[in-house]
Amino acid sequence: MFLRLLSDVRWRTVSPKWRSTSSSRHMTTSATEPPPISLPAQAQVVICGGGIVGTSVAYHLSKLGWKDIVLLEQGRLAAGSTRFCAGIVSTVRHLSIELKMADYSNKLYQQLEQETGIKTGYVKTGSISLAQTQDRLISLKRIASRLSVMGIPCEIMAPKQVAQLHPLINIHDLVGAMYVPEDAVVSSVDVSLALANAASRNGVQIHERTSISHVMVQKGCVTGVETDRGQIECQYFVNCAGQWAYELGLSNEEPVSIPLHGCEHFYLLTRPLKKPLESNTPTIVDPDGRIYIRSWQGGILSGGFEKNPKPIFTEGRNQLEIQNLHEDWDHFEPLLSSLLRRMPGLEALEIMQLVNCPESFTPDMRCIMGESPTVQGYFVLAGMNSAGTSFGGGAGRYLAEWMVNGCPSENVWPLDLKRFGALQSSRTFLRHRVMEVMPLIYDLKVPRWDFQTGRQLRTSPLYDRLDAQGARWMEKHGFERPKYFVPPGKDLLALDQSKTFYKPDWFDIVGSEVKCCKEAVCVIDMSSFTKFEISSTGDQALEVLQYLFSNDLDVPVGHIVHTGMLNEEGGYENDCSIARLNKRSFFMISPTDQQVHCWAWLKKHMPNDSNLLLEDVTWKYTALNLIGPRAVDVLSELSYVPMTPEHFPSLFCKEMSVGYANGIRVMSMTHTGEPGFMLYIPIEYALHVYNELMSVGQKYGIRNAGYYALRSLRIEKFFAFWGQDLDTFTTPLECGREFRVKLDKGTDFIGRDALMQQKQDGVCKRFTMFILEDHDTDLDLWPWWGEPIYRNGHYVGKTTSSAYSYTLERHVCLGFVQNFDEETREALVVTPDFINRGEYEIDIAGQRFQAKAKLYPFSSLFTQRRRKDEMELSGYHGK
Repeated sequence: MFLRLLSDVRWRTVSPKWRSTSSSRHMTTSATEPPPISLPAQAQVVICGGGIVGTSVAYHLSKLGWKDIVLLEQGRLAAGSTRFCAGIVSTVRHLSIELKMADYSNKLYQQLEQETGIKTGYVKTGSISLAQTQDRLISLKRIASRLSVMGIPCEIMAPKQVAQLHPLINIHDLVGAMYVPEDAVVSSVDVSLALANAASRNGVQIHERTSISHVMVQKGCVTGVETDRGQIECQYFVNCAGQWAYELGLSNEEPVSIPLHGCEHFYLLTRPLKKPLESNTPTIVDPDGRIYIRSWQGGILSGGFEKNPKPIFTEGRNQLEIQNLHEDWDHFEPLLSSLLRRMPGLEALEIMQLVNCPESFTPDMRCIMGESPTVQGYFVLAGMNSAGTSFGGGAGRYLAEWMVNGCPSENVWPLDLKRFGALQSSRTFLRHRVMEVMPLIYDLKVPRWDFQTGRQLRTSPLYDRLDAQGARWMEKHGFERPKYFVPPGKDLLALDQSKTFYKPDWFDIVGSEVKCCKEAVCVIDMSSFTKFEISSTGDQALEVLQYLFSNDLDVPVGHIVHTGMLNEEGGYENDCSIARLNKRSFFMISPTDQQVHCWAWLKKHMPNDSNLLLEDVTWKYTALNLIGPRAVDVLSELSYVPMTPEHFPSLFCKEMSVGYANGIRVMSMTHTGEPGFMLYIPIEYALHVYNELMSVGQKYGIRNAGYYALRSLRIEKFFAFWGQDLDTFTTPLECGREFRVKLDKGTDFIGRDALMQQKQDGVCKRFTMFILEDHDTDLDLWPWWGEPIYRNGHYVGKTTSSAYSYTLERHVCLGFVQNFDEETREALVVTPDFINRGEYEIDIAGQRFQAKAKLYPFSSLFTQRRRKDEMELSGYHGK
């Protein structure tokens, strides 16, 4: 029966009736088509794209009070990818911001029909995510714990309960499932038309069959668009062009890089079952089988994400409307087999059509949102990774808020266009990466997994040397960074393939690196850090930086200041260290993935002064972190100058000779709280300096270390990192950094007023360290990030990062604690006393572990241990 089905479907065609009803809303003959309405000469906003994303942006902009908006669609509304969407609205997401977008979309679509009078096909079906393995079930439990604290009902259930909810499902190979009763299905086309209708009522002008050739730019700002029907002057442009967003971005007078690429996406439609499937039958997601199944007109709609996807449009091919691509039953066969294993009763069911439609995917499986770093007023919302229906409503809302208010109401950094650099826009890179991304949508993603394609794009000069010594690599912003170093004799293959939610195989390796950092000396290659130089002919650099940064930079030459750039609300746009090189020059060090964001923020806020110079010198310097009590001995021997604290105080920078190399910027800090130095080395000297460090350091027990050791060290010292712990909604007062802010200096800076008000009112969340107390490192699931935090049984926040502390021999989690009024859910002030008086638990995949809360690191414990270590180390160098 299975083979006959495969052979039968090859000659089956879609019935004319289905074809006509699915497209009847768009079918008009040229004879009856009214002449197009002329375009306006100017508008405040021009939106390109009339799919669910573009219409959502128009809808939300109009709701926020912007009326002078023109939406242009090159074909007909909802005739692109939206036309072929499966219409599933699901909140089952790993990423918090994606979960919030999907939840908002669900609520919006539910009331859209009542608002507009247009039927949207909304049916609350619920969804069941299946688990064929224990690891998959753990992954679902982690999601369930996050859904629950968001107020979204969900339930982890046994296979028998799945059969009760969906009798056609074969449950013999399942170990469990997650049921989310409020997930839904819609008609994506009808949702788009309803959004467009509501936007039009609010004053938005919509023009179909109008193509944009390019966006006009002057002095780095949007000034208008050129279309096949004339020009429109505008202040803002929104690229919601879906499949064509990449090409449209490059066609501008000043190109905008939008890294996405299309792949073919397949799903089949069947005739109704003998007993037609109810419209509210739960949607099935079987990620281990790589398929999804939903009810569709009494039959089913089923597609998936195969292991060998087919990229498309690589030659820049364009078309006004997306058509159904060629059927490819051979390619779809693994997904069809998976479907029949999951629903064996469908073998005799008649197939109506195999739909093959293009979907756009991004290099990291997250959609692209935000303002271009190079063109002011150019916004983007595209690359939905086959989740346009789930994200369309929420994403449109956040982008509209961004445009109207200057920032969205949630932290959208994981989706920000500025997380990418130009290097991710290579067509070859995108083609190869999306072939990996599409299967990953349903692959099991354990903590700290890495992409395999598009690697070795940016490397340190030491890459080959470190690789030969056993380095295992991770990628950040295209830069290769060492995770840890595998000692000789270890089973490298087994280690590389180790994937688990439990204690990882690298545990002892990282432990030995941490031990060496604390007892001897280690070298970590940290060349990926973003590095800028800001200089001026006069005092302009200091004046500008004093306004842009929250800490006082008017310090003596050679001093280093930990600071950050804040927004008007006092939140961190950037976290960095700045060294004053001389009276008119500053050296700025920021996180790796802030390279584009930092540059754009500085350029946006710095005056256009020819006497002021901003230079990205990231590529000019190799950065080596020399960590440990013996670092001072190694560097003293190589530089022939004393490096003790008396001669080289903490947070000090000086250009020195190291070995034969001159001009090495040596800084007395390590980003971990451990003693040591950062060495910023001109790249041509990198290999020489590294070799000298390793040679001289041998007698001091030197070894290589990686970022996993760095992470463990910084977390046990309660150091917050931007992008993990800090974001644009986190102020210095909320994370214990008031001492890094010049509030009492009388100097104005961006965010000062907000911080002064917050200091007066009190903070409503507070950065806290948690030490797990009843957690078995060997047997229990590990915390990684995003775990809910409970205080006296009530949810108060979530973890932002965590690591095992080899010093405390406990897991340490960092996160924010909030305080809510139980009735109104209004945020209340969080005092140190509120933190200290609570009993805390951390929820790891549904299991709660007791935790001790601390507002300060265990410095006294560390000091005691270090004194003991230093006594024991008196003979270490001879070993």
